[in-house]
Amino acid sequence: MKTRLACMLYESMLVLGLVFGAGLLFSVVMQQRHALFLRGGMQAWLFFIMAMYFVWFWSHGRQTLPMKTWYIRLVDRFGQPVGYGRALLRYLLCWLWVLPGLILVYLLGTKHWMSVLIPAANMALWALTIYLDPQRQFLHDRIAGTRLVRVAAPT
Repeated sequence: MKTRLACMLYESMLVLGLVFGAGLLFSVVMQQRHALFLRGGMQAWLFFIMAMYFVWFWSHGRQTLPMKTWYIRLVDRFGQPVGYGRALLRYLLCWLWVLPGLILVYLLGTKHWMSVLIPAANMALWALTIYLDPQRQFLHDRIAGTRLVRVAAPT
């Protein structure tokens, strides 16, 4: 689990750069002068860009750069490469790491530190779902029919 979480931390740094660049492109093209102007369009654009990033790498080569660094590969439950559909399903299910917590924050109208604590608790609980699976796979992988496997380091 430590390796996968370290890989996720590295991945989040790369995705932050991707989101920054895509957000800048959107802002320039749409002449966005205020953060709330076209906010929904910006969110949809960033969701699409991240989907393209993950779906492409998971279905072509089965690894993102952080996954290559940590020798992790995404395969289906039979050990075969993942296609576009399964990769997209996995991407959508990965949002369960944060989306329920964010929805709960919105519904409860929480402020200040609770707005951070609730999504953090959601993420911690989701990470603990590996203990529900005998192969120690995350719940979204179980549902999507995918697995993260360790690969041998090149010699």
